[in-house]
Amino acid sequence: MAIVTPRNSVASTAPETSPSYAAPLAVVTTLFFMWGFLTCLNDILVPHLKSIFDLNYRQVMLVQFAFFGAYFIFSIPSAKVVDWIGYQKSMVLGLLITGLGAFLFLPAASVPSYPLFLVALIVLAAGITCLQVAANPYVTVLGKSSTASSRLNLTQAFNSLGTFLAPFFGGLLILSAAPKSMDEIRALAPDALQAYRLHEAATVKTPYVGLGIALVVLAIAIGSFKLPKIPQAQHQIGEKVDDSIWRHKNLIFGAIAIFVYVGAEVSIGSFLVNYFTQPEIGGFTEKVAASFVAFYWGGAMVGRFIGSGLLQKMKTGRLLGICAICAAVLVTVSMISTGHFAMWSIILVGFFNSIMFPSIFTLGVAELGPLTGDGSGIMIMAIVGGAILPLAQGAIADRIGIHHAFFVPVICYLYILFFALSGSKPNSERMVQT
Repeated sequence: MAIVTPRNSVASTAPETSPSYAAPLAVVTTLFFMWGFLTCLNDILVPHLKSIFDLNYRQVMLVQFAFFGAYFIFSIPSAKVVDWIGYQKSMVLGLLITGLGAFLFLPAASVPSYPLFLVALIVLAAGITCLQVAANPYVTVLGKSSTASSRLNLTQAFNSLGTFLAPFFGGLLILSAAPKSMDEIRALAPDALQAYRLHEAATVKTPYVGLGIALVVLAIAIGSFKLPKIPQAQHQIGEKVDDSIWRHKNLIFGAIAIFVYVGAEVSIGSFLVNYFTQPEIGGFTEKVAASFVAFYWGGAMVGRFIGSGLLQKMKTGRLLGICAICAAVLVTVSMISTGHFAMWSIILVGFFNSIMFPSIFTLGVAELGPLTGDGSGIMIMAIVGGAILPLAQGAIADRIGIHHAFFVPVICYLYILFFALSGSKPNSERMVQT
């Protein structure tokens, strides 16, 4: 039988008078920082690989398709891994796989080969998938159920700190040299073209090898720390549960909301460098444009710190709805305007994106009880929206231009508004209404 909890919480099994979990929460928060940092580096890889391999927008969006497509493939297996070895060991395994993916950038850049870069991204994302499936639900059940949404927003704020710092890091180390124009690249002789690609691709080696080492060290540290076990929120192998995740409409609607949210956030972030280099928007170089991308992700960081406090006083669904409306309006304003007004309008969307993922996730896994881990797998699988929607927006941008292709995220935010107002209601509320 499902455990019934208030709407703005998950089915936490930690008692309301639980001991302090500050130390384990701080340890797990480092994971949120690392996968945020690695995910946002894709926004730097997109323009970099686009120029190296002479790709159009649809082709270069395979970067995001490969990365976020891995969530769809590996989420359910990761949920089974959590059932099998527990939350902590799953986090360690996820870090090691992520580190392997980072190390694979070395041979990809040495060839250089665009398909090998995509393979490296798939492996890296497989590890991050395992981290997300384990860490997100673990944070929601690590303490009082009444503060689950606020707690997840707080840890996600450090995820946003990683996404804020990554563009500066990537711009400095990956986009440090001024790339040749596409006309100059296409005029190069075959040998000169290969030498140019080798030189430009080599800029990713040091950053990703360094990150790989850091991930292995973090895996050792997480494995050595004694995290509290919460077996009641874990479905043990062979255990029979008198419930099904498919009976929880808030989970199904929530998975769709995660799909469109991540799709919208990644679509916007992936195009910002190219968007800001447009003469009618910013006219910046790629390196300067990359630094402005940091403000988009930095807004999410600030918003999550603020949201963590607001969610202790406001209903999660209400705040989520307000943010969805504001994001849709800002993207629309950017589409119908030009210059720095259009640029700062799209940057400000990051602030209102801030509380969306943790809020949708918390509402989606509410009242799942021992099925929380399995529900988490479904929710994380929906992150595949970050693979599909940017690819769709890339194809649209090739046809109508990057400026007006942003109507795709607007549609996504309207669905999130529906989820906030209606789709997020758990079974306890739906049964009362009927």
